[in-house]
Amino acid sequence: MDQDRARNKTIIKAGIAGIAVNVILSAAKALIGLLSGSIAIILDAVNNLSDALSSVITIIGAWYAGKKPDREHPLGHGRAEYISASLISAIVIYAGITSLIESVKKILDPAQLNYSALTVTVILLSIAAKIFLGLTVYRVGKKVNSDALTGSGKDALMDAVISATTVIAAVIYMFRGLSVEAYLGALISLYIIKTGIDMLSDTLSSILGRRVNPELSKSIRETICSFDEVHGAYDLILHNYGPDTYLGSVHIEVDDTLNANRIDELARQIASKVYEKHGIVMEAVGIYSVNTTDPEIISMRRHIMNMIYTHDHILQVHGFRADLQKKMITADVIIDFSAPDRKAVLAHIMKDIKDAYPGYDVHVTMDIDSSD
Repeated sequence: MDQDRARNKTIIKAGIAGIAVNVILSAAKALIGLLSGSIAIILDAVNNLSDALSSVITIIGAWYAGKKPDREHPLGHGRAEYISASLISAIVIYAGITSLIESVKKILDPAQLNYSALTVTVILLSIAAKIFLGLTVYRVGKKVNSDALTGSGKDALMDAVISATTVIAAVIYMFRGLSVEAYLGALISLYIIKTGIDMLSDTLSSILGRRVNPELSKSIRETICSFDEVHGAYDLILHNYGPDTYLGSVHIEVDDTLNANRIDELARQIASKVYEKHGIVMEAVGIYSVNTTDPEIISMRRHIMNMIYTHDHILQVHGFRADLQKKMITADVIIDFSAPDRKAVLAHIMKDIKDAYPGYDVHVTMDIDSSD
């Protein structure tokens, strides 16, 4: 909890710094843009202002996300950061569309420009400020694992590139008399729109539930399998409730000779170690028992698993269980999403097992490929 509060404070401080820098840059660019008649500089000022507003929303989102869990939201308010990121994306897209409209107007009805050495100097200073802000915010975002901050940092660095192109347009006009800044403004607008769409797409992916970071899932599995009695960890699912906030569940494979008391103790030890090392609450630890006493079942398990792996697109087989008295075989398989017809692969597997073991009731479940 203390780490969460420290993280939110860091995000808020970075957001305040972003607001201050962007407001100053926006005011300076707006003034220079009006004096010079440059639509590109004015649009750059609007972009800085939208960046400042984005920082305000980031701060509000971080503050709300840091609120303590309550009766209505027992798992906390961490997902508020995704809502704030969606709002920021909408603002960026709106700013880009508005800027594009104004740029097209200037292309159709060009205005007299009045660039000066002061104009170029101010823009160069803004480039330096944006590079410094972008690198600082990006590094802080990486440190606290905040997509909002890392995105803002990248955006600031790209703003520096855009401002640099504005300087090029000014120099071309001053020395060649060619006015390209309205066209440049249109390109800037298209870039802003694309940035907003990319941001929105990334945020919606988080809201929908994206695949867990492979390094994290593999690290969690290694932690679970560090217990001698655990032969495998499967069906790892992490439910995201905000950046770095997860609830998880997993199945572990253990010998069928373990008693209930030891299984209960083992599940508690696993949950404790996962939380200690990864900060993730394991809400459930399910059990797959491996038959270690019946040679016929051991042989059957080996044969059926080899049979399943002969099929294309099979990523994993687990949860095998056979009952010779009830004549029942069950297993779980993970079929790659790249398979043209996953259901057809599953049906083929079941047919092969039924053909090899006639009279048995076969149940093969297709598990979700939810994590690496």
